[in-house]
Amino acid sequence: AALSRRQAAARARRTPGGGDAAGGSGRRLRGYSGPGPDPRDPQPLSAVLNRLVKARGWQQPAAEATVFGAWERVVGAEVAQNSRPVKLENGELTVEARSTAWATQLRLLAGSLLKQIASEVGHNVVRKLHIHGPAAPSWGKGPRRVRGRGPRDTYG
Repeated sequence: AALSRRQAAARARRTPGGGDAAGGSGRRLRGYSGPGPDPRDPQPLSAVLNRLVKARGWQQPAAEATVFGAWERVVGAEVAQNSRPVKLENGELTVEARSTAWATQLRLLAGSLLKQIASEVGHNVVRKLHIHGPAAPSWGKGPRRVRGRGPRDTYG
């Protein structure tokens, strides 16, 4: 009985797709891969990462990260030198400009910036821009805070 079971198992291994419900897909490939493409061939890292991103459903977070990681490539060198992305929530990107003049300029360029971002990272990743100038210093906090109207008399 043991001999017949062993022979039946050997016959099942020799026949194509034998004994495997998945049609032989679980078989381990042995030997050299040959002249054609083979799944065992070395793969470029970008191809492996793209498959991983698609398999895990990370397309949207990867596109959002591209906005921050490749800001200069997305909006251009001159705009990137004078602005930086701060946060991206629900498709609304907050951008901080270097000066109030650049903030005004970026507000005028908002439509073309949205088109550039959409062409680089994909549509509906960024739907709206909030552009702010540089943050002013806060006089309301600190170890030597005095109640009152603030440092109005120190500026002449």
